[in-house]
Amino acid sequence: MHITEIEARELAPNGILRAAINTGNAVLARREPAPVGASGVSVDLAQHLAQQAGLALELVIYATARDSVQGVKNGAADFGFFAIDPKRGQDIAFTAPYVLIEGSYLVAEASPIQDIAEVDQPTHTVVVGQGSAYDLFLTRELKQATIARAATSPAVVDTFLQSGADVAAGVRQQLEADAQRLGGLRLLPGHFMLIRQAMGVSHSRGPRVAALLSRFLEDAKASGFVAEAIARHRIPGVAVAPAENTLA
Repeated sequence: MHITEIEARELAPNGILRAAINTGNAVLARREPAPVGASGVSVDLAQHLAQQAGLALELVIYATARDSVQGVKNGAADFGFFAIDPKRGQDIAFTAPYVLIEGSYLVAEASPIQDIAEVDQPTHTVVVGQGSAYDLFLTRELKQATIARAATSPAVVDTFLQSGADVAAGVRQQLEADAQRLGGLRLLPGHFMLIRQAMGVSHSRGPRVAALLSRFLEDAKASGFVAEAIARHRIPGVAVAPAENTLA
């Protein structure tokens, strides 16, 4: 995809492309020692965009999705990688998704809960990462269960165990890894939400920048770049989102 000099200046007014990277979702990004900072599918996409725009890239690394959204909203980063959510959409213009990830529930092996439909009960407490897509979704959807919030998504299972809660909610891959690490835990079958991970930019940057990100991402999906990044980082259970029409 060709990005003009004018488009590059609109994308990165400071002359350096600043990408907000959320390392709280280990499926898409993880911390690395300096000077690398972070690696993963979202980092690969940020590098690919910078190369096509002829810009130097700066990774603005955050530990949580909430802080990553805030960084793009307040101008500390030019764009970021987020799960699409209507509340975030008040501040962020999203592209179509580039990958689809399952949001799952984890319980203790001895728990009587066997099905997702059994979770929303007044006696149950569900632990989520504060400000995560799962927090936003379950805050809207759970009508009876209590929601407890861990400081970050990677801390959900440890918080769940320490607090004696009934259910942990998060990215399937993270929960599977924690269950394997700790033992005595199991995932409920199926998923409570299908997370649509997208790129996003502050509405204040205008529709032209949002359209540019959308065109870039559709090209990255169609060319096989996203699928190759998923394979390169060995991420099981993540699907490339289907193609969608880009903005005019």
